[in-house]
Amino acid sequence: MVVYEQEPFNAEPPRTALAERLRTPLDTFYCRNHGPVPALTPAKWRLSVDGMIERPLELSLDQLRHRFEEAEVAATLQCAGNRRADLVEVRDIPGEAPWGPGVTSSATFRGVRLADVLAAAGLTPEAAHIAFVAPDIAPAADPPQPYGGSIPVSKALQPEVLLAWAMNDRPLPRIHGAPLRVVVPGWIGARSVKWLTRVTAQATPSDNYFQATAYRILPAEADPGQAGPAEGISLGPIALNCAILRPDDNTRLPAGPTGITGYALAGEERTVARVDVSADGGHSWVQADLDRAASPWLWQHWRTILDLPPGEVEVAARAWDSTGALMPASPADLWNPKGYANNSWARIRLTCS
Repeated sequence: MVVYEQEPFNAEPPRTALAERLRTPLDTFYCRNHGPVPALTPAKWRLSVDGMIERPLELSLDQLRHRFEEAEVAATLQCAGNRRADLVEVRDIPGEAPWGPGVTSSATFRGVRLADVLAAAGLTPEAAHIAFVAPDIAPAADPPQPYGGSIPVSKALQPEVLLAWAMNDRPLPRIHGAPLRVVVPGWIGARSVKWLTRVTAQATPSDNYFQATAYRILPAEADPGQAGPAEGISLGPIALNCAILRPDDNTRLPAGPTGITGYALAGEERTVARVDVSADGGHSWVQADLDRAASPWLWQHWRTILDLPPGEVEVAARAWDSTGALMPASPADLWNPKGYANNSWARIRLTCS
């Protein structure tokens, strides 16, 4: 893992470790935390469900397991700061980890549908948002506060949104949110709140710092230290994106036919329709072989062979989604003071001899 911070622990796998893997091994799955990992005792842990509901609930893990139908979803989670390093090359982004393309990982999650729990609680018609709270205190928040966020009711009631206690057929690891986490496929990882302790139905989005102030795209000239609640664009569904996983960036290799592989991800209910790859910085393109979409919520891997000439070579990749949307060419057009949502063409630099 490439570790950016020990406390809170933030790390991503090397890009080559993600190549050709539909599911990411647990010890390779990226970690994004805002505070110390809380120590929760599963036997004493409880989930509170309150707010705009008819029947407030307090549920143990055993009650969740036995009261509701078990469900499973295979999903790719992606941090909103994925590929921030490309934006840092345009202009520095102080105080933010220079994430590469590895803050993206896929797993099979098992638990219960959030919609079933909300149905048992009796969601009222006035409820428009579902807020989540965890006990990890984030010092970076102003003021320091537990981590939280929310999603609209329209998303919360979809069958793919889970309260999960298992990951890749194993108990959910502590670092990934045990005993229970939310999984919101197709949305930025920040909304898949870990170490979940409270679910609240409410009329407005969460006022938690990480919903109201952080994870928002600010104008390029804005000072993020002075930004207040509701400024900028709130992040939700993942933007269309792709990355080159193999070969690694800044690699020296023989000239000639070379295998190029990567992932592409469309977000929400879209799928990737095409991936183009270029060996001349985008002047000409080859269409890559693209895996079929195994699920609307999973990445798709792609591969092609390029005949690389001797010398310095820039390989670029771009994806199209099922709506006909295309990734933008330049990270300079996407630069923002927090370094979020970079989905410009993926590029690596190679030296061929």
